[in-house]
Amino acid sequence: MFEHRWRRRHRDGHTGRRPKPVIITLKELPEKFEPTPKRSTDPIYLELAEVEALKLVELEKLSFEEAAARMNISRNTVWRLAKSAREKLAKAIIESKEIIIGQE
Repeated sequence: MFEHRWRRRHRDGHTGRRPKPVIITLKELPEKFEPTPKRSTDPIYLELAEVEALKLVELEKLSFEEAAARMNISRNTVWRLAKSAREKLAKAIIESKEIIIGQE
C-alpha cells in the first residue's frame, strides 16, 4: 500500500544519519510531463494573475506583501492566487493534464 523511498541527498549537504524514508502513496506518476497528454482529459486552466503571483512568490522569492505591491492587489489576494496556481499545477502533473495559460 505504501512505498518507502530514501531521499538521495543529506540535509544541508552534510553527512550524518540518513533522512527518514518518505512514504509515497501515489500509485502511478507520469515519468515526464508532456504539454499534450496522450489521454484525452479536460485541461487545467491557469489565469495570468495566478501565473504572475506564482512567479513573484516562488521564482523571484518576494514576500506576499512585496508581490502584492508589484501587482497592485492585496496580500491575501496574492496568497489566494499562488495557492490556486500550486493546486492546479499539482493536479495537472499528477493527473497528466494539459495546462492552458490565460484562456478559458
